[in-house]
Amino acid sequence: MASARLSAPVAAALPGVALTAAIAAAAFALRRLPGVGLFSPMILATIIGIAIHNFMGTPAAAAPGITFSLRRVLRLGIILLGFQLMLSQVVAVGITGLAIILVVLVATFFFTRWMGVVLGVDAKLAELIGAGTAICGASAVIATNTVTQGKDSDVAYAVASVTVFGSLSMLLYPLLPGVLHLSPQAFGLWSGASIHEIAQVVAAAFQDGDVAGQTGTVAKLTRVMMLAPLVIALGFAASRKAGEKRGKAPPMPWFVLGFIAVMLLNSVISVPAPVRADIVLLTNFLLSMALAAMGLHTDFAKLKREGLRPLALAACSWVFIAGFSLALVKALA
Repeated sequence: MASARLSAPVAAALPGVALTAAIAAAAFALRRLPGVGLFSPMILATIIGIAIHNFMGTPAAAAPGITFSLRRVLRLGIILLGFQLMLSQVVAVGITGLAIILVVLVATFFFTRWMGVVLGVDAKLAELIGAGTAICGASAVIATNTVTQGKDSDVAYAVASVTVFGSLSMLLYPLLPGVLHLSPQAFGLWSGASIHEIAQVVAAAFQDGDVAGQTGTVAKLTRVMMLAPLVIALGFAASRKAGEKRGKAPPMPWFVLGFIAVMLLNSVISVPAPVRADIVLLTNFLLSMALAAMGLHTDFAKLKREGLRPLALAACSWVFIAGFSLALVKALA
């Protein structure tokens, strides 16, 4: 009887999980096309999911599995993301570089929240855009939403916004080292401290050579490391607020502690390169499944109702992080 009760939810989830996995696989396949490889599979999976939902419709039978992908698969992907980070990377960035990254991250997040109030953007959506801009694009948006608990349309809008401006950075930054008189190391630090997605940082920074590329990658991964404390801090804030209002707090994002534990484990053990590559691939695939599920929940009509104010907020946040980080790099690095 127990096995029958267990198998029923599993069977119900299979169609939706299979659908999100198929979309993730399609996203990875599309990256083989010329020019498409500049975009992460997570972004492509989001786009495919949105297109399927809005032009074909999402099958009702897939709903339980889509929810499973959006919650459980997402959490597993974020935990495994810890294998891409090591404490030694913080040391490699140096005290000055780490200080720049931390100040830029915190300032960008709070600037975005404040500007959201000025522009009249919903607070939850502003937090998602702030997290995506300040830390690591789509991954930060969906991780932050586990505590922000915004609408699926908010998540989609935030992902789309940070993708647009992260892509602009990726295209524009390589034109600027000479104009701004930045050394390869300074350009790499600037790229890693301000461009949204890891793939976008790699694409932009390596245009100025290996030193810039390696510095940018390490700086960006150090920035990604800050995802855990941000989500935990937002979770505590949400718990206090909910507790004061309703006497009951929302669940804390304890899976982030799994992310930290894996990162610490990765710092003390040596994972063979082929195994690490497989883990990175699995992580990206799981996160792509989660974003495919989010896309399958996203309705164009809901996005349209948000208007252009969130896009304007994302633009302001982009200009702020680019300008503020550049000023700090020029002054301190």
